[in-house]
Order: sequence, then C-alpha cells, then structure tokens
Amino acid sequence: METQEPADGPTDSIGPWAARAADPQYRAAVLDLLGALAYGELSAFERLAEDAKFAPGIEEKAALARMASAEFQHYQLLHDRLEEVGADPVAVMGPFVEPLENFHRMTAPADWLEGLVKAYVGDAIATDFYREVAVRLDDDTRDLVLRVMSDTGHAGFAVERVRQAIAEDPRVGGRLALWGRRLMGEALSQAQRVVAERDALSNLLVGGAQVRGFDLVEVGKMFNRITETHTKRMAALGLAS
Repeated sequence: METQEPADGPTDSIGPWAARAADPQYRAAVLDLLGALAYGELSAFERLAEDAKFAPGIEEKAALARMASAEFQHYQLLHDRLEEVGADPVAVMGPFVEPLENFHRMTAPADWLEGLVKAYVGDAIATDFYREVAVRLDDDTRDLVLRVMSDTGHAGFAVERVRQAIAEDPRVGGRLALWGRRLMGEALSQAQRVVAERDALSNLLVGGAQVRGFDLVEVGKMFNRITETHTKRMAALGLAS
C-alpha cells in the first residue's frame, strides 16, 4: 500500500495502547480496524497471486509475486498484534469477510490491465480509508497501521504499465477509465456498509474515541475526501475518473 500524509484531523498523541485499551469502546474500535485491515491484507495476497495468471511475461509474474509476499507479511504483523492484545484473529476478521469477498466478486478483472488497475486503485482506496483513522489512534496502533500501509510496489509498477498500454493503444484508456469508476463505486459501497454496521469503528472515524453515535454527515465528508484523492490517482494513470 502506498504511504501518504495523514488526513486532516487531530494529530496529537492520545497515548500508548496500554493507556487507551481500558476503554471498551476504543478497544472494540481498534480490534475492528485491525480485523478489517488484516483480512484485507490476506485477501490482497490471495488476489495478487490469482491475478498473476494474467501476467504477460515472467517479469510481470515476478512483480506480482513480490507484491503478494509483501501483503502476506503485513497480514502476519496484524495477526500477531491481535494475538498479542488477547484477541482471536479469526473471530476479529470474521465480520469483514463478506464485504471484502463481495467487492472481489463484483470486481473480478477480465485481463492483465484490469487486474493492475484494481491492485492500484483498490489498494489506494484502502490506504485512504485507514489514513483517515490513523490520526486518531494510540501511538502503538498508529505505528502498526502506518507500517502496514507502506508501499508494496503497486503504485509505480501499475502506473508505468498502464500508461505504456494506453500509449500503444489509446482505446485502452476508455475501457480502463470505466473500470476504475466501477472499482471506486463498489469499494465505497462496501466500505459504507462496514462503517454503518460497526458502531465503534464509525465513531472513531468521525471524531475519535470520545464520540458516541453514528454521524452520517461526517462519514459522508470522509468518503468525499477519499473520492477526491481517487480522482488524482486515476489522472496519474492517464485515466479520467
């Protein structure tokens, strides 16, 4: 995942995990966050390995293999952290299996280029989502999330290959632009569903551990920011959003 500057919001430290975990609402929010991120990394590993079948050559297969390996290493970090804080990783990841699998089922790539755009766009949307909450986390959890969000090589590799393909056949650009819009729509749909269903996580996203109650307006603002950043990334690929 590509690393970015934190989203606008509070950046002061709220202390270490040990000082915050006594609040059951905060603990539940962080476990939700780590569970969603862990299953996302595991799923990304699986999808990248699967998408390698579309690769046009050995170099491209090897690139996806390296990315998949990095995703699994990130998953392992999250799995280990969940165990460290006394949580069952499988149980914590459970609520996020269906929405993530729905996203992948609705966005199965038809070819190599669609797979590349999905890896780039999907990873970037996830990064934006997690950076929204990273500024509201305890020091230990924030450090872990930022480490897991580190670049696995998707961005540069995808941009180079997609731009090359468009230069060779400009008609490819229109098809991939439509694909990018579909990816964004499906990702937002599933993310909104998760946020709406997980109260502790939604509270943390919109205002920090002290906030109580789902704030539809603030959640809407958050997803607007993610959409704006998506538009810039599509432009980097040479695609209209």
